[in-house]
This record gives sequence, C-alpha cells and structure tokens, in this order.
Amino acid sequence: MGMNRREFAAATAGALVFLRSAVAQSSSSEAAFALASRVDRARILAAARRYLAEQPVTVTAAHSDRSSGGAHDYFSEGDYWWPDPKNPGGPYLQRDGMSDPANFNAHRLALIRLSLMVPALGAAWRLTKDKRYSDHATRHMMAWFVDPATRMNPHLQYAQAISGVTRGRGTGVIDTVHLVEVVRAARVMEATGGLTATDADAIRQWFATYVEWMNTSKNGLDEKAAKNNHGSCWVLQAGEFAQFARRQDLVDMCRDRFKTVLIPGQVEKDGRLPRELARTKPYSYSLFNMDILGGICQSLSTPSDNLWKFKGPNGAGAADAVAFMYPYIADKSKWPFAKDVEYFDDLPVRQPSLLFAGEALRKPEYLALWRRLNPDPTEPEIIRNMPIRQPLLWVDPVLRPA
Repeated sequence: MGMNRREFAAATAGALVFLRSAVAQSSSSEAAFALASRVDRARILAAARRYLAEQPVTVTAAHSDRSSGGAHDYFSEGDYWWPDPKNPGGPYLQRDGMSDPANFNAHRLALIRLSLMVPALGAAWRLTKDKRYSDHATRHMMAWFVDPATRMNPHLQYAQAISGVTRGRGTGVIDTVHLVEVVRAARVMEATGGLTATDADAIRQWFATYVEWMNTSKNGLDEKAAKNNHGSCWVLQAGEFAQFARRQDLVDMCRDRFKTVLIPGQVEKDGRLPRELARTKPYSYSLFNMDILGGICQSLSTPSDNLWKFKGPNGAGAADAVAFMYPYIADKSKWPFAKDVEYFDDLPVRQPSLLFAGEALRKPEYLALWRRLNPDPTEPEIIRNMPIRQPLLWVDPVLRPA
C-alpha cells in the first residue's frame, strides 16, 4: 500500500499547505477538525444515510447455551481458543493469533454494529445539525443502555469465556473498547444539542455503573493490570467512560496510569512496542496499540497536560510509538519483523493516531499519510481491531477542556 516518491511529496506538500493555512487562522484542534470535516464529510454522510434504515439489535437478540449469564448479559468466547482434537468435549487449547470461527460471536458483532452506526450518525449530526441523525443515534443508545426490554447489563462477567476453563475473564473487558466511540459520539451530541439532558442522563447512568464495575470487579481489575494492549484499552475505556459519567477521580487516575504504567511499561526508547511485537500478529498489534495510546492522548490531554508531549523514564512516549511505526505504515515492505499469521495483506488502514499526532505535533507527513489510507476496511477482523473510525469526533474542539 505504498506510494511513489512523487505521489508522497505531492500529498505531503498539500497537507502542509492546508495545515499552515488553518493554523494561521485557528488553534491546532480547529485545524484538525476542519481537515477531518473536509476529508471525511462524504463518507460520514453516506454511512449515516444507510444507518438511518437500521433498527437497534442488542444482546437480547441472541443467546448461547454455553453462556452462564441471562438474556441481558453480554457473552463472548476467547478468540484464540479451539477444541482439543485429542480430547473432544474437554478444555479448549490456545492457538495465538488464530480465531476459531465456531465461537459464539453474536453479541460482539452486535456491539461492533452499534460502534459503527452511532459514531457515524453522531458525526453526521455534528456536520449537518440534522436531527434525523442524532435522534436515530439516540434510539440505538437507549435500546442498548436504558430500555428494560433490550438493555445490556452493565458488566462483562461472561466475556471471552473459554469452554472447559472459565465462564468469563478479565481479558474479555477489551470487548467494550467498541463503546469508546459510542460514548465519544454521545458526548459530542450532548455538547452540541443533539442529545437531550434526560436521555443523556439515562445513558450516563449505565456508563457510571459500568466504569465502576471496571474499577472494582475481579475481571475489571485483572484487565486493568494487563501489561500489553489490554491494559491500554482499559485506560482508554475507563477514561472516556469516566468523563461521560462525570467521575473526575477516575479520569485523573487514568491520566496518571498512562504516565506511570502504560508508557514506562510498553514503549521502548526507540518507540517500538515489544509486547506487541512478541505476538503472532506483530504488525497488527503494534498498529492497534499505537492507536489506543493515541486515543488516550486525545481523550485525556488538557491544555496544561498534553499527553502527546509526555515522555517516560527512557525518554519515549506515545509520539515515539507513532514515529516508530510511521515508515512501516508508509511502506509496509520495509517491515523488519515477522509477518502476521493472518490478515497481514489487509493492513494498514487509516490509522487515527496519524491524524491525532499530526495535529498535536505539527507533522504534515502524518496528515498526508492518514488521508491516503483506506478509512473503511471490509474485513471483519480488521474492523474489530479498529475501534476509532470517526476521528472527527476525537478532534472536535467542543470536547477540548478550556
């Protein structure tokens, strides 16, 4: 997915001209919002128009006999766990990086479906102020989080279960990373008049209960302690949910955890993410965690505490993770590590951290690369590992702290 030098130079020059012009008239966040609006407007509105015809589908629409929970309890099975051919009916065995297609996946697919629709509808509302979009986004959120007949219980006690091993585990908390952009859309809609105070408060109560569960339950605390991308996803989720739930104590804790745990424990001096490189899909996991760390920077930075500028004890931070991956996103053929066991040819896609870091660090080459990459992959596994798909919502000045 590389481009020749002439194409790259032209794209970079175009982004640089735009960025300089925009920054001359506004703040960097306003410049990034203008860029995202211009680049993504057509795709946002096209998606939102399609989603207007889609009705809510929540966890109550499907149930697995293997679930220990009830009709309102989310259930999923561990991705990389398979039946033991030597012991049919016995405990499953792990095959890292290889997903078992026979696993129960209906709840996760419904959650991902929600995570595609609500952010697109919310972004379309932001661009047009057309109430059709905000009303339909609200309808989906009310079905998932408020309506007694269809709502999901606010916990993940039965997520990523393993047959014959566990009914659910902390690793499963990563499944709700697909709610971070749903909440982001809700926050933007609330700030711009697209979500009524009554509806916002009803939805907010679900997330207040859920983020408390994340920070007190065994499964939640197990995931919080994870030392790789799972730990990063916990912070991104808790930080974004806590802002919506008005839990400033948890917001502050997440910002501190980014500085004292995530960056020192995950980012090497040269910017590489060794815990992701050790997996059987090193390219995919490196891109994924880079974007999660970038999402945290967008979610939790303040004017006096820009997390993009933060450096750990070894002098590296989230910005260095993007810098390390940038050349391998621009030209994947230069990737010096093992190829992923699956879906290597489907990457990279339009990694949102390129836009976020391009804005925060004044890197026009990042913006140029972001613009040319595919924003809408169709491979389900790639979609599953791309929880931030509407970066317009993440660079929106209405959510920037004063």
